[in-house]
This record gives sequence, structure tokens and C-alpha cells, in this order.
Amino acid sequence: MTTSRDIARPGRLARSPANSPIGPAEARPPRLADPVPLANRGVPQPGRRGRGALTNESGRFEHQARVLLDDGWGTNDTPPPLKTHVTDETPRAIITRNSSPDIPFDRSINPYRGCEHGCVYCFARPTHAYMGLSPGLDFESRLFAKPNAAALLEKELARKNYQVAPIAMGTNTDPYQPIEMRYRITRSILEVLSAYNHPVSIVTKSARITRDLDILSDMGKRNLARVFFSVTTLDAKLARVMEPRASTPSRRLEAMRLFAEAGVPTGVMVAPIIPALNDSEIEKILTGAAYAGAKTAGFVLLRLPHEIKDLFREWLEENEPDKAAHVMSLIRSMRGGKDYDAEWSKRMRGDGPYAWQIARRFEIATKRLGLNGERPRLDCESFRVPGTGKQLALL
Repeated sequence: MTTSRDIARPGRLARSPANSPIGPAEARPPRLADPVPLANRGVPQPGRRGRGALTNESGRFEHQARVLLDDGWGTNDTPPPLKTHVTDETPRAIITRNSSPDIPFDRSINPYRGCEHGCVYCFARPTHAYMGLSPGLDFESRLFAKPNAAALLEKELARKNYQVAPIAMGTNTDPYQPIEMRYRITRSILEVLSAYNHPVSIVTKSARITRDLDILSDMGKRNLARVFFSVTTLDAKLARVMEPRASTPSRRLEAMRLFAEAGVPTGVMVAPIIPALNDSEIEKILTGAAYAGAKTAGFVLLRLPHEIKDLFREWLEENEPDKAAHVMSLIRSMRGGKDYDAEWSKRMRGDGPYAWQIARRFEIATKRLGLNGERPRLDCESFRVPGTGKQLALL
């Protein structure tokens, strides 16, 4: 039988209630909390079936961490499957701005916080800590939806000082994760963008995007849309444990083919590349994407900021125990001896001989397959400013 227990985080002072038999915390010599063994941190497997993360430790801003412990009674309680809970939120703005010098867009829209795809390596996981939630299982099971996104978007596009540039979607969490089929927020956003001739660029791991082929094919013909499919591996077994609720690799390639045939500029993102785990597939993924109709390609090395480094290590030790040490060693060789280096220009591509080898292989393969052309510029001249008082029927 398992039970939970609150502990002080490593490096923080352990606390106890003021009426503790050994006296209030401030009257006792300070001590650090004991480290919790990795084996005691995991949520029992039946409770996390279909999920990517193994644990659900508190975020980095919390003063205490709650962990599961065996109480010693030896009972075999089977926890129920972890359900997905969605909370509606009402943000005051929907377009997020950034000035990062190493990404090709300055604005984006995320219809959802958290992502049910459950990709264990997702670099967006640490953002859940801002909500007081865990970047682990909470990130993929306690989600937030923004039902008023389309109304906010139309309002922001109507501002006098708005200047047009492509809006990126899928840069943080996937706009076509499973709950989109019920909420349809992404579709409502596309309807606004299409109505006012505003360009959009989408990255997704989901074949569910084919539901919106009608809108996106029309926008593609007007040079207002392009779609990138993120493909991490062609190994269905590896994909199943690494990105458990994303579409299978074969379905992503089939969706890519449909969009290419419909005239939508289509590309592939080989991301993330994980040394000694999926880097041997770089050429195979690019070849499959080229046959499916992709015209451009990009890649990103595995990124392990904040809590992700622990989540990913736990996943490696359970699913790839024979490779775990080698994978982490290669990652550090590309990150200056650290698990992660957030320096501009290095966080996406890494540094060192192994990183250079990956980049060179990618360069050679994309040139051979004709995937190294410049991405077509989307039309930013045809934008129509929403008229005062003229609301879309859908709103």
C-alpha cells in the first residue's frame, strides 16, 4: 500500500507543526530534508498507463514536495487510471510575444496549457510549475483550455497599432492534442485568421489536424498557412512509450501527404533528436517525410531545462536502462558537461563534435532529398483589419 508524505525540498529547511513533540521548528537546529530514493517517487504503473512521465513531484516554486511511500503493509492496492481534467480559463490576451534571437517568429498562440500527448521530453513541462502544479503527470492530465481565444484574437487584430506577421501555433503545447476534438478552440482561431487573411504557421504531432484540412487548404492556396509535422521516431514501439498519446509516426506521415496533396506548404521537424536513442533515424525520417511531400525540414536537439532533466532520466532508467548512462553522457558532451545549456544559439543545436556530426548528417540528407530550400514567405500584405462592430458569426 502506498501513501503520501510531505517533505522539505533538498536545500530547504525541513519544517514541522508548532505543536510538534520536539518543539517548534524555529527553536530547533536547522536540518536538511533527507533525499528521497528514486524508487519511492514513482506513481504505480496501472495508475499512469498511457502517460509519459513516471512521477508527479511538486514544481520548483513549491516549498514542499509530496512523494509516494510504501507504508509497509504489503497490500496490493491498484490505483485507478489517471483521468484528464480540463479547467477553463479566461485570459485577457491570447497572442504571446517573444524576442528570442534563435527562433523564427515573434508571436504565438497556445489554445491550451499542458498537453495530453504526454511526451516525456516536452520542453514546455516546466511552465506548469507557474500554475502551482507538477511538470510531471499534472502537465499531461490537469489541463487548461481558453474558450474565449477566438474572441480575444479578433479584438487584438483590430487594434490600431497591430502589425502583421505570421502567428505560430504548436510552439509550446500541441494545438491538436486530444481535447481539441471536444473544445475546437484551434479551429475557431483558424476561422478568425482565415476571415481576415492573417498568416499562420502550425507545428503538430497529431493527425487530428486533418479535420481542419478544409480551412488550411484554402489558406494554403492564398499563401496564408504552412504546416510542420514533428516526427521523433519511425519506431512505433518507442513512440508509444515516449509520446504515448500523440499520433503514431505512420499516421503523421499520412497526414503530411494529405496536406501536401492539398497544396499546403508542408515540412517536417525532426525533434527532438536524442543521442543514442533516435539519432540513428535522422535519414530515415527525412526520407519518409520527403516521400510524403514535405518541402522543408528542421531539427532541434533534446532540451532538458528545469524539472525535465529528472523526468527524462527517470524515463530512461525505466524504459531504456541499458542505454541510460550512454544517452546522458552524450547529452552532456553537447551541453558543455551539463544536462542543459540555455545559451542562445546553443540551446537548440548544442555544441561539440557529436552535435556537429548530427548537424552535418542533417545537412547532407536534406540536400540530397531536396528539403534544404528556404521556407516560403507567407502573405502579410492581404491582411484585412477587423471592422469596428463587425463580429464573426461564430463569435
